[in-house]
Amino acid sequence: MAANNRRMSGKKGAQVGSGGQRRKGLEGRGPTPPAEMRKGHKKNRIANAKAKQAVRRPAPRGRGGKGTSEMVVGRNPVVEALREGVPAVTLYVQQFIDNDERVREALQLVADRGGVHLMEAPRPELDRMTNGLNHQGLVLQVPPYEYAHPEDLANAAYDDGEDPLIVALDGVTDPRNLGAVVRSVSAFGGHGVLVPERRAAGMTAGAWKTSAGTAARTPVARATNLTRALEAYKKQGIVVVGLAADGEHEIGDLEALGGPVAIVVGSEGKGLSRLVGETCDFRVRIPMPGGAESLNAGVAAGIVLYEAARRRG
Repeated sequence: MAANNRRMSGKKGAQVGSGGQRRKGLEGRGPTPPAEMRKGHKKNRIANAKAKQAVRRPAPRGRGGKGTSEMVVGRNPVVEALREGVPAVTLYVQQFIDNDERVREALQLVADRGGVHLMEAPRPELDRMTNGLNHQGLVLQVPPYEYAHPEDLANAAYDDGEDPLIVALDGVTDPRNLGAVVRSVSAFGGHGVLVPERRAAGMTAGAWKTSAGTAARTPVARATNLTRALEAYKKQGIVVVGLAADGEHEIGDLEALGGPVAIVVGSEGKGLSRLVGETCDFRVRIPMPGGAESLNAGVAAGIVLYEAARRRG
């Protein structure tokens, strides 16, 4: 009996359950992240090094100069920018981010596009980069836009045996209006958009998005002095036509729109500046039977570009 007791005492008793922890440990953790985001992976180290160099490297200046680097912050803005083909250098992703649909789509868009670095960063670093904005764990670095020189727009048209069709913006400060004008210029066969260097909208991520991808094939030039750039166009045989509510001509009556022309559009509130208005060969108005006082730059440019394209067709 004693021997039996010894044998019984060697048996294991009832085991305490794990509470499902072992089963949870066997569950999947979602798709494997790209190599560029896996800490310790060679591609992750290379991507991090390239991203740091891209941030620190000064932008070279071309003939028309370059804009400044820009950050798109927030999950929805980042996904929308990537969908619209906005150029990008690096997608910064917060460490230990909640992996929702927008994060997965952003990663997939970057993987499909190629050429965009992926870099993990702790939240404090992203807070510093965005000056405390609500980035939601996603930050997209947009490279500086490389502007053309004003002469390039006219020369490209002449090289193709065509009459230049250029839109110049005077005092337009909303990037969305610039993007809309770029889209209209592309739609009606124009050769580019000219903007002043100061006190004017530039090719930001917002302008890229509004252009619906046409900014990739429609150049935007930047002039240090818009009046001088227009004077240079006139010496090349280009007629400068300014849009003004009190213009002497209606767009339907101006035959000059059928030839080499630079159409100047002012701001919605102030219109053309004095010096630019005096530089124009003609000032034309858009008849508006409905009684509206003015149109925004994107709509006004589209109407005149249509008339110019109709005459050329």
